[in-house]
Amino acid sequence: MRPKTDLDYVELYAKKLKEDNSSFKQQKKLIESQLKSSSSLFRNMFGKADFKEKARKYIKSVSSG
Repeated sequence: MRPKTDLDYVELYAKKLKEDNSSFKQQKKLIESQLKSSSSLFRNMFGKADFKEKARKYIKSVSSG
């Protein structure tokens, strides 16, 4: 079966994880790395004080613009 919808992809991914969860570990490392990079970027842009709130406002303004 070839995935056609987002849910199909989720189901396929879940089945693959059940068979072999090594890809989950790889995905987890990738996501953690992206979070660390994003956090560092926004801390550098907005400083340490309230950087999460400022980052959210910035992302909202960029994505709605």
